Amino acid sequence: MKIGIPKETKRDEYRVSLLPVGVEELVRAGHTVLVQASAGSGSGLPDDAYAACGAQLVATAEEVFAAADLIVKVKEPQPPELDLIRPGQLVFTYFHFAADRCLTEGFLATGATAIAYETLRDDRGRLPLLTPMSEVAGRMSIQEGAKYLEKPQMGRGILLGGVPGVAPADVLVLGAGTVGANAAKVAAGFGANIGLLDTNLERLRYLDDVTPPNVDCLHSDRHTIREWLARADLVIGSVLIPGARAPHLVEREDLALMKPGAVIIDVAIDQGGCVATSRPTSHAEPTFIVDDVVHYCVTNMPGAVGRTSTYALCNATLPYVLQLAAAGLEQAATASPAIRSAVNVYRGELIQPAVAAAFGLSCGQSPFAET
Repeated sequence: MKIGIPKETKRDEYRVSLLPVGVEELVRAGHTVLVQASAGSGSGLPDDAYAACGAQLVATAEEVFAAADLIVKVKEPQPPELDLIRPGQLVFTYFHFAADRCLTEGFLATGATAIAYETLRDDRGRLPLLTPMSEVAGRMSIQEGAKYLEKPQMGRGILLGGVPGVAPADVLVLGAGTVGANAAKVAAGFGANIGLLDTNLERLRYLDDVTPPNVDCLHSDRHTIREWLARADLVIGSVLIPGARAPHLVEREDLALMKPGAVIIDVAIDQGGCVATSRPTSHAEPTFIVDDVVHYCVTNMPGAVGRTSTYALCNATLPYVLQLAAAGLEQAATASPAIRSAVNVYRGELIQPAVAAAFGLSCGQSPFAET
């Protein structure tokens, strides 16, 4: 099979979808790997490292898309890339379709097949291709939150951990999954007071056992959320319903409860955001203010730490790339429930119910029978 690795074109995206070692493994297995020149430069991976491992370097994305059977990316295809995708081609990347109707309809029109990192589930029900980037984003959310609480960034002028004689910040974390748990861990290390909210009592019991005393693991309901919004200096939105649009846990009127200069980091923005006033932003222009509350809604947070994120992501994705290359989609999806769960669009037909429900679109049946 021919595997194509284009250079990412989303604004301020520095990751790449395959490491040189991944090229070596694919080439050893008899496949051809085409890598666009400078695709790895944002992650500190030079072209000669790819060439030494057997990659065929090409100058343009057009060459990659024209030749490859399987395109492996990091972020969703940008509009110019959609024009390059061919009917029947396989595209393996983060799509987050439920947050973007234009992307969904644009990809359906290509007639290609979308295999989404974010809906791939392993045999234990986990999301192994979402987890590493959720770990990065969760830890980054506190790093960014601490920065935007500074007065020059229009925040409250709060030091997250305080100092002796001055109270630390209060941090509300909505959702105790991978993002939320990592955010709480880092915020606790700073010395902040954390309210970690979730509806999963078993998850809260576990985290209560393993987190330090400055993390309060609390059941999430409307009253508790509003109580903590009034208290919080920093709010981390980390809600996830795999494949679906994130629910709004903070409504526009709730901002009136918050302190002027408080900060919201909506990590759920990839799936539409869990704060009603959130809208996608970029690393170049990361924040905006609504009702005196600073909103940070960057849709590719891990892209800013491309070196770390690329290694973390590619360590997780390579086994599935090898499976797809070895067996082809039909055989791989039939044999592997994990790959089957990742197919959102098959040859131009939407087969992911959560995405269909988000936009009121028709949804077909998966063509892959279980073995």
